Amino acid sequence: MKSFDRSDSLSSLHIVLVEPEIPPNTGSIARLCGATNSVLHLIHPLGFKTDDKNLRRAGLDYWSSVTIRHHSSLKAFMIENAGGDLLYFSTRGKYIYTEANFTPGCYLVFGKETEGLPSSLIEENIERSFYLPIWGRVRSLNLSNAVGIVLYEAYRKLGIW
Repeated sequence: MKSFDRSDSLSSLHIVLVEPEIPPNTGSIARLCGATNSVLHLIHPLGFKTDDKNLRRAGLDYWSSVTIRHHSSLKAFMIENAGGDLLYFSTRGKYIYTEANFTPGCYLVFGKETEGLPSSLIEENIERSFYLPIWGRVRSLNLSNAVGIVLYEAYRKLGIW
């Protein structure tokens, strides 16, 4: 794999996980953030402890390369990031993810594995909500896979490579 220098003026993207529940998913997403110089936001409560061995194992030795910000609640995150460019990803989104207008420094918001994002949040932000198409026999994608698909599409559209 080729490494790309992200030391240009393009702001890092932000991955926001609202109350994630499965340690290996969060560990994989943290590793993805380290690989792309993206910031990981974890909205509490979490379904695990951050010292969980499965979480650490999934991130391997990359944890020191990841910028992680913890937020006590979704409400606290929204207050702290008022005015930020937030894009919401859900099976209930209105538009396909490739139609998202990704901007430098935007926040890509994903819900917990078992429930997704709160319905009220999607309804209040329906014009900024997106889905990943599924045409097979499963109801949803794994959270870490969905984040990877969206994050790389965002960087592609921003012309990072």
